[in-house]
Amino acid sequence: MNRTEVENFLNRLGSIRALVIGDLMLDEYLWGKTDRISPEAPVQVVDITREDLRLGGAGNVINNLVTLGCRVHVASVLGDGHDGELLRGMLSDKQVGTAGVLLDPQRTTSRKTRILASHQQMMRIDRESRTPITAAQEEELASWVREHAAEFDVILISDYLKGVLTEGLLQAVIAIGKRQGIPVVIDPKGDDYSKYRGATLLTPNRKETEVASRVAITDLDSLRRAGRALLENLELETLVVTRSEEGISIFFRDGNEVHLPTEAREVYDVTGAGDTVLSLIGVGLACGLPIEDAARLANLAAGIAVSKLGTSTVTVEEIREIFSHQFTEGDSKIKRRDSLARIIETEHQRGKTIVFTNGCFDLLHVGHVKYLQKARRLGDLLILGLNSDDSIRRLKGPSRPLIGEEERAHILAALACVDYVVVFDEDTPLELIRLLRPQILVKGGDYTPEGVVGKDLVESYGGRVALIDLVDGRSTTNIIERILDRYEPG
Repeated sequence: MNRTEVENFLNRLGSIRALVIGDLMLDEYLWGKTDRISPEAPVQVVDITREDLRLGGAGNVINNLVTLGCRVHVASVLGDGHDGELLRGMLSDKQVGTAGVLLDPQRTTSRKTRILASHQQMMRIDRESRTPITAAQEEELASWVREHAAEFDVILISDYLKGVLTEGLLQAVIAIGKRQGIPVVIDPKGDDYSKYRGATLLTPNRKETEVASRVAITDLDSLRRAGRALLENLELETLVVTRSEEGISIFFRDGNEVHLPTEAREVYDVTGAGDTVLSLIGVGLACGLPIEDAARLANLAAGIAVSKLGTSTVTVEEIREIFSHQFTEGDSKIKRRDSLARIIETEHQRGKTIVFTNGCFDLLHVGHVKYLQKARRLGDLLILGLNSDDSIRRLKGPSRPLIGEEERAHILAALACVDYVVVFDEDTPLELIRLLRPQILVKGGDYTPEGVVGKDLVESYGGRVALIDLVDGRSTTNIIERILDRYEPG
């Protein structure tokens, strides 16, 4: 993924509508200190100094999605008691829709209490129900999903084997997703994956893949056999196997596979990393990313999550930062138009003079560079609107451009005189000018002021047009002609 694609993905997260279905629970942490043995039994006494209550189970997925800015709803079954109401209140506080959550007086809401002292866990106490939900509850949940499915871009299923995700409910949800064209992405559990048959994508870890496929994974060849077995037997579209320090492997239905190396970071705690992977792959698919790109995002995000203590989430800024290390300084100048509009609005408020020019800039030459340097001296920031490949073909014919838009953008962004590059697909930059509202609109001296697209618009709010003389004899056409004259056979 290039910087523009990453920014496009991050900017879309706020519009993604995700439905999470699975086992909800409360994670309770009791921190204390211990310096004595109980007189009642040979056990340590822990003096509690701090308490914390968090969403757990499928709630970890919800936390990840909310942190990314997505709009989230949840469907599940909770006990009709204090903990059930407490959990629903915690979800509401995060503005998570809970209309799909059923309450059952016969059920115990899962609460896992961890007692920690001297930087280590001393004990865990579980209070929960593990029995499958009733047939009536299964049908009620399926009916709710069926009625509301069109409201969501992706369905994420988080299975902790606590009884909510019965085979009947899973198969109903998978069928609904297929009919509606909504990806159904599942983090599976257990040794029998038949209940997940037909899902869009599963995200087991290496151990889970071994258990479910009944293939011991010792090398890449055995990993392939295990992955192919699950993919084919379960009729999945894609299988993503998380492999801890070895990265992520993706198996596609058409026989292709991709193996992504781990993103090397210091590991403090792997708790919740699977939930981060599920969340990022899910929203990636919801944004229309290819599965490989969604998996790359998930791989990076998991690397961030495991560098934190406890069940952790990953923010948009953390993803942006980790990707920024993979790009050069010039890449950071290449922006999508909506991202650039926000930046330029701030610069307008700061009183900066914005200069705008546009063009194809196919085969960059000294004439281009001198032109851009002169344009930059007219103001505080120079924005270059770059014609896309498609728009150049419409303007100059099917043989152009000679250099693709991504390469042209990177070359231009490397120039010190250019502050931002934005690619536009229209035949003219008028809409881009309308969005960015530059004070100075620059074109070459071969134009007349009346022939400059956007002149009337810029002048209407007090801006002006500036024409810059071009370097004689320097043009892409001239370069092409000299190459043909010099190297043409015969």
